[in-house]
Amino acid sequence: MRHRVHPRPPWIRSLLALTTLVGGLLVAPPAAQAVPAKPAPLTTPWTAQALAGTPLPEYPRPQMTRPDWQNLNGEWQLRQSATDDPPPIGTTLPERINVPFPVESALSGVRRSPGDDRSWLYYRRLFTVPAGWAGRQVQLHFGAVDWQTTVWVNGVQVGGHTGGYDAFTFDITARLNGGSNELVVKVFDPSDSRQNGTLPAIGKQTRTPGGIFYTPSSGIWQTVWLEPTPAASISSVDLYPSLADNRLRVRVFTRGNLSGHSVLAEALDGTTVVGSATGGFTEFSVPVPNARRWSPDDPFLYHLRVTLRGSGGATVDRTAHYFGMREITTGLVNGVLRPKLNGQFVFQVGTLDQGYWPDGIYTAPTDAALAFDLQKHKDLGFNMVRKHIKVEPQRWFYHADRLGLLVWQDIPSLTAQDINPNDAQQAQFEAEAREIVDEHRSSPAVVAYTVYNEGWGERALADTRRVGQAVKDRDPTRLVNPHSGYNCCQSLGNPGNGDIDDWHVYVGPDSPQPSSSRIAVLGEFGGLGLRTPGHEYSPNGNFLAYEWQPDSTSLTNRYVGLVQGSRNLMIGRGLSASVYTEITDVEGELNGFLTYDRQIVKMDQARVRQANQELIAASKAIGTSTPVALPVGQRRSLRVTTPGHTDRYLRHRDSLAYTEVVTAASPALLKADATYTIRAGLADSSCYSFESVNYPGQYLRHAYSRVRNSPDDGTALMRADATWCARTGLTGSGVSLESYNFRGSYLRHYDSEVWLSNGAGGTAWNTPTLWAADSTWTVAQPWAP
Repeated sequence: MRHRVHPRPPWIRSLLALTTLVGGLLVAPPAAQAVPAKPAPLTTPWTAQALAGTPLPEYPRPQMTRPDWQNLNGEWQLRQSATDDPPPIGTTLPERINVPFPVESALSGVRRSPGDDRSWLYYRRLFTVPAGWAGRQVQLHFGAVDWQTTVWVNGVQVGGHTGGYDAFTFDITARLNGGSNELVVKVFDPSDSRQNGTLPAIGKQTRTPGGIFYTPSSGIWQTVWLEPTPAASISSVDLYPSLADNRLRVRVFTRGNLSGHSVLAEALDGTTVVGSATGGFTEFSVPVPNARRWSPDDPFLYHLRVTLRGSGGATVDRTAHYFGMREITTGLVNGVLRPKLNGQFVFQVGTLDQGYWPDGIYTAPTDAALAFDLQKHKDLGFNMVRKHIKVEPQRWFYHADRLGLLVWQDIPSLTAQDINPNDAQQAQFEAEAREIVDEHRSSPAVVAYTVYNEGWGERALADTRRVGQAVKDRDPTRLVNPHSGYNCCQSLGNPGNGDIDDWHVYVGPDSPQPSSSRIAVLGEFGGLGLRTPGHEYSPNGNFLAYEWQPDSTSLTNRYVGLVQGSRNLMIGRGLSASVYTEITDVEGELNGFLTYDRQIVKMDQARVRQANQELIAASKAIGTSTPVALPVGQRRSLRVTTPGHTDRYLRHRDSLAYTEVVTAASPALLKADATYTIRAGLADSSCYSFESVNYPGQYLRHAYSRVRNSPDDGTALMRADATWCARTGLTGSGVSLESYNFRGSYLRHYDSEVWLSNGAGGTAWNTPTLWAADSTWTVAQPWAP
């Protein structure tokens, strides 16, 4: 019997690897034979190690460990077919493949063409259950198989599963024979072919790879393994930290007859028990006194021991887990809605992480390789990663948890072609989304879910809103982004709900305006490219980037400028997070910090790290943007505050606004040009307009970003352009004048001219350099009193 607050499919969740969190190393079984790899288009530092023994031998589920298990990775038999044939029971198959590498990968030993139309894959192997498992149930676990799976043990079908990104499990005890057992797995993976009317979630996979879409990954692509469990056992555990009372909320789910059973949960700091509680199969909480907060700066993990006890108190089952005490919320910071980690606004700066490999495609060659990309994020100064329309093995999330990276997890999308799913296809997409949320509840790193991307698979705006809300209802403890890049591509528009308002702007940066209910993020930007001959691979021979750079220095300079622009948008517009495209090159897309083979870092890592860390530090010390009162009806002059130019004042000349040195000896005309009468805002009386003293009726306004004097013609546009909202200076003192109708853009001087600027870069007058100082003014006594 299973106990769950919300329904889940009848299989259990994926399983991980590494060490028991309260015990010793989990030992893998003896090495399995591996088929020789095919030549990879590029080799990574781990290619040669991937098949030296059992592929990916680590315990695949660090979040719930037991000491006994058996890895089924390694050499399997294979047959590929263009037709749906009967299962090959008792039949030796003609090919060999290394599980869990997809058939298109070099490490699989097959490396079939991306366009191969043999959509049915038949896997077969023999296995023996250890004698020491006698008397226990045997669970057969699959980390992930793309896409539709049917499984037979000793000629009897034990179950099926649809979905390429979530784990599933079958209890095969009744089908075992006590000796050599036969396991047959049939996989149907049509990818983006629409074969048999299918429309599966595929992310970036395509049978015609090129540009931003990549080689498909068909079949088994995560670890397959066996695990013995008691007849009454723990099937999964959900963990929810509560910082308000320093407690860990725990809910245990089970299988088997649990009559009279109870659960003991013990929180440990290292090997020391710091809190414990006994409960049943509804939620209960464990005290964690003086809890140490998990964050990217201090990714401290507690251990958790969960013991299932029988009616007499004896231990029936025990699993080891870990947790981080952290919370993610939103709240106002100086009047702007921001994401808060453990109660503090921290700008989330990350990359788009596609999770592709030239040797293993969807499957990293080794566990060290899987961890490498995350460690490289830390080395580059990032605190966040957006896992882009793919779901990684559970070990990847463990590495993110222990290293301290915030994770935005995308729901893998349907095809990017403009094809609307029917009701059954939509229901399958939503079922997979629910399972992905359920499988990652206990990872402290996961702080947000993204449901749709740029309109891919979106059939109606009402569906987008509904599914986004359903994800939020399923996990209210995390932020939900219903649609990343709704301003782009084939999107049906702004869903208006959820926690996040998300734009994509290439090259960017730019930002939506935060609202009272949604934080503003830049879900994709950047895409700067650099060629690296000898470290490139494209399936169709073409390469792309959103903007090419000639060398590493230019590339680094441009990136640092984009970060400064993002920092200015954080201060001025209210931007709270940004996702740069991308951490590595992927096939023909050459806009990574690293080459596709992970051999070369293309930018100056130290400078990138410094820029990212300075952005994060600035967010923690962000100043106020509260309104500033100005003396309405009185004359004032606006003095420059940029160091080295503080003798300059804003003035108009031939209707255009400039800055110029003004002194007591200056001509009367210059003094008059540098003096304005402060009026209540023409478009909003809570803001201000600045009327020329020597041209009454003319006001300081912006038009096509240039600032000038213009007569008040009574139009709504002119009145909005001539209205400025006074804020505490962007440098922390003085006054900054924000445009009434272009929030986040400020009155800024550049090279003696005066412009409307958000400091995000692009044109010279919008350069991020000195933007805060150039946009901060001193309201001084008038030169023409």
